[in-house]
Amino acid sequence: MRAYPQNGPLAASRIVALTMVCDGHLSKAEIDSMQAQGIEQRLGLSSGQWQTVMRELCEDLLASTDMSWHANSGLDPHMLAGLLAEVSDPALRLAVLRLCLTVVDADGHLADGEELVMNAAVEQWGLQHEMLRPVHESRLLEAA
Repeated sequence: MRAYPQNGPLAASRIVALTMVCDGHLSKAEIDSMQAQGIEQRLGLSSGQWQTVMRELCEDLLASTDMSWHANSGLDPHMLAGLLAEVSDPALRLAVLRLCLTVVDADGHLADGEELVMNAAVEQWGLQHEMLRPVHESRLLEAA
């Protein structure tokens, strides 16, 4: 897997891209959701870099497996931890996590691979409290 600069837009974008392809396919709903979110602008990519990140990720995944990668079978825990370690800035981590949640919600289905990536990110980045915040805030609104 190629290395990207720590906390750079390519490293951050690759995690979002991984969330998109880790279930073995790329859905139109997920692609549309990233376009609607303005992923290039939100993560500081130049025009066209999002497609480059997607292509390079797929190349790296195919090169790092026996060419039979599908669903989450190609997600080596050490490789995933290394990709997540390239993003250490707390604000960038939160932005990436929110974009990944948008991807997961886009097609209305939480695939095993998506769950694996999300759980690893939340655990490694220590963002468990962020995952609970919307539930807590909605309960406060209901009580009011």
